[in-house]
Amino acid sequence: MQIEQATWCEQLPKVELHVHLEGAIPHDALWELIQKYGGDPAASSKEALIRQFTYTDFAHFIRTWVWKNAFLREYDDFTFIAAAVARDFAAQQIRYAEMFYSPPDFVRHGLETQRLTEAIRRGFALVPAIEIALVADLVRDYGAERGARTLAEVAEVRSLGVIGVGIGGSEQKVAPEVFAEVFASAQAMGLRTSAHAGEVSGAQSIWGAIHSLHVDRIGHGVRAAEDVQLLDYLAQQQIAVEMCPLSNVCTGAVGSYAQHPIRQFFERGIPISVNTDDPAMFGNSLAEEYRLLMQQHGFSYAEIQQLVLNGIRTSWLQPAQQQQLIAAFMRDPAWQVP
Repeated sequence: MQIEQATWCEQLPKVELHVHLEGAIPHDALWELIQKYGGDPAASSKEALIRQFTYTDFAHFIRTWVWKNAFLREYDDFTFIAAAVARDFAAQQIRYAEMFYSPPDFVRHGLETQRLTEAIRRGFALVPAIEIALVADLVRDYGAERGARTLAEVAEVRSLGVIGVGIGGSEQKVAPEVFAEVFASAQAMGLRTSAHAGEVSGAQSIWGAIHSLHVDRIGHGVRAAEDVQLLDYLAQQQIAVEMCPLSNVCTGAVGSYAQHPIRQFFERGIPISVNTDDPAMFGNSLAEEYRLLMQQHGFSYAEIQQLVLNGIRTSWLQPAQQQQLIAAFMRDPAWQVP
C-alpha cells in the first residue's frame, strides 16, 4: 500500500507556491558552481556538501543559506541554476510554480535586480515543460529602504513574469510592520504579496502581516496554532497559508513531524497549500510531503487532491487560467486514485 501511495504521489501533477530558487539548486549544480569558484573546505566532496544541509536551528539554516549564496556571483550562474531547477521540477511533475528569488542578497556581488531577473528568465525559458512565475523576496534583514529600492527595480522587469513580492529572512529580528509602506506601494502597482510569518516568531507576526501588510498569502504560518482566534480569522477570511511541513521540522519551527498542526489547519477550512520551501537544502520533495501526510497525518487520496487544488486556487494565476489548470490536472491519468 505504501509503495502504491508513493508512486501515486510521484506521478501526481503538482504546483508549488512557496519555494526559493536559491534553496532549490540541485546538489550536482551547486557542486559545479563551488568548483567554478575554486572549491570550499566546508564542501570538499559532494557528500560533505550534502552534510552542510543539516541544521541545529533556524539561525544555523540562515548562515548556511548565506554560505551557499556566496557561489552565485555572475548573471550566468543564475541562468544555470534556473534551468537546473526547472528541469528538476518538471521531472517531478510540477506543472506550475510561483518561485521566490532574492535580489538583495546579491547586491554585494554587484548584480543588478533587472539583469538578474533577465538571467533567471533565460534559464526558465530553456524548460518549456513547466511555467514558473517569479516573486521577489525583499529579504527583511536589509530593511525597508533597501526593500523599496528592490521593489522599484522589480517594477521595471515585471514583463519577465514577476507577479509578486514577499519578505523572507530573519523573521525573529524584523517585524512585518516595518514593510507596511513598501507593501502598499507594491499593491498599488498591482503586484501580489506574501510574507513569511509565524515560522520562527509567534502568532503576533502573522497578525502583523495581515493587518499592516494586508498580504494575499501567509508563508508558513505554523505558529498560528498557538492562537485559536487567529485560526478562526484565517478560516473566516479565507486567507491562504503556504505550509511547508518538512521545512518546519528541519529548521526546528516544530518539534517533530507528528507535532505539525497542518491537519488542524486543514480541518478548520483554512485554504492551505503544501510546499517544499528549500528542497535542495531540506532533502524533501512535494511527493514526499504528500506521502508523509498520508502515512503520518492520515490524509486520504481525496484530501491530497484537495491540497493540490488549493494550490491552484490560491495561486496568483488569473481565474480563467486557474480553471484551465484544474481541468488539465483532473484530465491527467495520474490524477486518478488507485
